Amino acid sequence: MDRFILLWVAGILSGFALLNVPLSGTFLASIAQVTDIIGILAILVFSLVLIYKGIRALFGKC
Repeated sequence: MDRFILLWVAGILSGFALLNVPLSGTFLASIAQVTDIIGILAILVFSLVLIYKGIRALFGKC
């Protein structure tokens, strides 16, 4: 098993955490849309990497 799998999962979880950060009412409220975009991109990128690694492992090309 690849030892960086948990790192990829942590990246996905950090993307979800970034989406759920309440920024309204703070001085960071103006960048709320930017943090949402970064969170969505993090989830997509790390999920695609996990899917790619899973397919490679499934076909035995690790």
